[in-house]
Amino acid sequence: MGLLEALKSKVLTADGAMGTLLYSYGLDHCHEEMNIVRPELIEKIHSEYIAAGADVIQTNTYGANVIKLARYGLESKVQEINEAAVRLAKNAASSGNQFVIGSIGGIRGVRKNEATLNEILDAIREQAEILIQGQIDGLLLETYYDFEELTETIKMLRDLTSLPIIAQVSMHEPGVLQNGMLLNDALQELERLGADIVGVNCRLGPHHTIQAFEGVELPQKAFLSAYPNASLLDIDEGRVIYESEIDYFARAAIQLRNQGVRLIGGCCGTTPKHIEAVKKQLEKLTPLEEKQAKQQQIVSIQEPDPTRQEPLHEKVKRERSVIVELDTPRHLEIDGFVEGAKSLYNEGADIIMMADNSLASPRISNIAMGSILKLQHGIRTMPHITCRDRNLIGLQSHLMGLNALGLHDILAVTGDPTKVGDFPGATSVYDVSSMELVSLIKQLNEGISFSGKALRKKANFSVAAAFNPNVRVLDRAVSRLEKKIEHGADYFISQPVYSSEKIEEIYEATKHLSAPIYIGIMPLTSFRSAEFLHHEVPGIKLSDEVLERMKACEGDKVREAAEGVAIAKELLDTATKHFNGIYLITPFLRYDLTIQLMQYIKQLDKQNEGVKANV
Repeated sequence: MGLLEALKSKVLTADGAMGTLLYSYGLDHCHEEMNIVRPELIEKIHSEYIAAGADVIQTNTYGANVIKLARYGLESKVQEINEAAVRLAKNAASSGNQFVIGSIGGIRGVRKNEATLNEILDAIREQAEILIQGQIDGLLLETYYDFEELTETIKMLRDLTSLPIIAQVSMHEPGVLQNGMLLNDALQELERLGADIVGVNCRLGPHHTIQAFEGVELPQKAFLSAYPNASLLDIDEGRVIYESEIDYFARAAIQLRNQGVRLIGGCCGTTPKHIEAVKKQLEKLTPLEEKQAKQQQIVSIQEPDPTRQEPLHEKVKRERSVIVELDTPRHLEIDGFVEGAKSLYNEGADIIMMADNSLASPRISNIAMGSILKLQHGIRTMPHITCRDRNLIGLQSHLMGLNALGLHDILAVTGDPTKVGDFPGATSVYDVSSMELVSLIKQLNEGISFSGKALRKKANFSVAAAFNPNVRVLDRAVSRLEKKIEHGADYFISQPVYSSEKIEEIYEATKHLSAPIYIGIMPLTSFRSAEFLHHEVPGIKLSDEVLERMKACEGDKVREAAEGVAIAKELLDTATKHFNGIYLITPFLRYDLTIQLMQYIKQLDKQNEGVKANV
């Protein structure tokens, strides 16, 4: 009798966590490597779950693909590790009638991972083929947060094998996926694509898993599965623990059966004792044949508050637009900064941009200064938001605060690593990349939180992304722009450029893009700062001619600043011919220099009326 045949008349008990037990033994490196390093321990754990009453056990191959194994330098051992895993599981099950299923874990989380979807599918195909050759009873796709990854994996596997496929999503919030999709809709889609058993695992404990299944209808052909965590996790003296009474977990299994689930196991924190208790509760129960799913309440999502000002990415498509950056102070005296911002805005800047602790050195919060400028002086502002200083919780909270304050213009950047700043020992977070942050911000614009939960109202962000054209191979940088557009970037703001030839090159390489570009121009103030920018600041390169011109003025501050402005004006001669968007970076609060450049742009526009700019 096969797995699917057994599920027609029985509620089956699956095994629990493998990683939790290995962790309890002090093994927290690569659990899949234990298949070849500590095979006797892996087989012992399988046997303990079987002795506890598990009808179904899974191979210790959750992360046994080339992408995840590469983190440990084990990418060449994909076949050896997977073959050993199947052998150990089947050895343990040889004396009973247990089904052995091959575990394949999701690769993407909130962070998409550097691997492309095609690379992920190639890795999973390689792993699946090895598992299938071991004559297993089915494949288990578990802990999938990214629904696209899961659906594409099922399509690929369904063409590869007729073995039963168990497809399980993971949720941050009960009943809703990370992308905002309702669990019931997701499971129906997985069934339609060919999954034989559909369900959930990990992240949520029994209570929230049951709650999620209350809104799930019984599939027409497939069966339901659930592998909840033992509880919500806790940290005790630096170690992850799950506090869950075994009887409570077993009672929850009954409630899962009452929601129509036919395959019930455990995920993080569960042990053979949990499975033994579950088995005792389920062995006399028959599957639920009919169910009235709880009507899921659809949260109404309001449209965003209208903004009085046109998004810059729309304005710049038809006319000149100037963004001016003015860094917030590194001290507590703000009068000079406010005066500079007022002067620049009154001179005609569309927006005052503020970096987010540039060069990883603390400055007054740009959200605080943005609020002061907006509320007290009516100045439109654009804060940078970096991935360096905030985890996902902090990022979403920060963005929700920006939206509440009416600060809807944002530049999403990865952020300089902490090692370059005032506190080199500080932690760089980087939960996501800037590209992924753009996608998440656009998700907020749909009224959906990073976790998939409805926010009751749509945000209203216009999102810019960074562009570094100061690279050897510009085509690669342009390819990144194309990917950022796919992720939702509305427009781009470039690093400062110091060569008219480079501006021409940028124009030719980017004129096909749908998203407009603001070209960065920053006046130099001294030869010393020019050398620093050229040699030490990532993403900025100066031409030999510019360095020589600044060196010729070295020691005369007035001449140095004047030459820096002259160089910037020459760059603007070229930039304004090809780009409507100009991004002026103010050095060291010298907004007088930036004002000279703004006045020069106006002069050029008057001289060149009718010249069509690239958009």
